[in-house]
Parts: sequence; C-alpha cells; structure tokens
Amino acid sequence: MKLAFIVFDGMTALDFIGVYDALTRLKTMGFIPDLNWDICADCQQVRDHTGLMFTATQIKPDLANYNMIVVPGGLGTRTLVADTSFITWLETAQHCSLKASVCTGSLLLGAAGFLTNREATTHPNAYQELAKYTVVKEERIVEAGDVITARGVSSSIDLGLFLCEKLAGTEVKEQIRQQMDYQSV
Repeated sequence: MKLAFIVFDGMTALDFIGVYDALTRLKTMGFIPDLNWDICADCQQVRDHTGLMFTATQIKPDLANYNMIVVPGGLGTRTLVADTSFITWLETAQHCSLKASVCTGSLLLGAAGFLTNREATTHPNAYQELAKYTVVKEERIVEAGDVITARGVSSSIDLGLFLCEKLAGTEVKEQIRQQMDYQSV
C-alpha cells in the first residue's frame, strides 16, 4: 500500500502531522509492513503558516500511483483552489482508492471535483466555502464512498485513527491509539 501526503505553502502543520503520525504507525508498529508513503508537493520545500519547513520526497508525482492521498488544510487552501496547476495535479488522484482531507483540505478536494454528489465537512469557519462544492455536514468525520473528510485542525488525529481502523481493523486502531496515549473521542 502506498500513501501520498500532500503538503503546500500555508498549510496547518497539525492537519498533516496528526494523520501522518497515526497512519505511519501502521508500518512502524508492524501491522502493515508493506506500507510506504511519500511527502508530495509542487516544489521541494514548503512552509506552514508559521514558517515551519517541510521537505517533499516527491515533486508533483502522478497521484494515480498511490492507493490513498491525504490533504491537510490551512490558509494556503484559499489560493490553491484557484491554482489551475495545483488542482490539475491533484486531479491525478481520481482513481485512488481513498482520498482524505483534514480541515480546509476538503476545499481542495472539492476544487478537484472529488466532492460532487457527496457530503463532506471542514473547519466550521469554512462551511460556506465548502458549500460551493458539496453538502456540508457538521460532523467530526464524514465518509462518502472513497472520500473521507475531517472537521477542524485537531480532527487530524481522529482521522488518522479512523483510517487505521479502516485499513487494519478495530484492534489495530486501538493499539495505535493507546501507543499514542490519545483519549477516545
């Protein structure tokens, strides 16, 4: 299984790190030994909204080569929804088995056409923006076929554990949750 974590300038670091930490434990704790991932961006280095730098392992790869993409949110999403080059790249994930987002990452999934005729969620401050693409649900996590969206920033950990359960089952998710010392929600 191969995951693509999408990063970009102006993202919120916790949107990325929370889900990344939970999902990568599927491999590091020995549950899915053949799990691999890339940090994907449209340039080598990106910064979150506070200046924290991340280095991509892949620059604009064809996302069709991945089983799952994970898209964080952040203020950078507001300009990226209109960035034709970025959205065209994101559209290459059309045939991925799973497409997931945290917070306003759902705006990018919407701009790429992945939310058509589906329900989704995002940070409450962006409900109106998300409504341009889909029916907005005020829930922590919304699963709509091959698209899973999570609400605000802290929901990234919840999404990570949700995806762990989806990929490896309830017992594995629970072991990862305990190892992370994360309280059940």
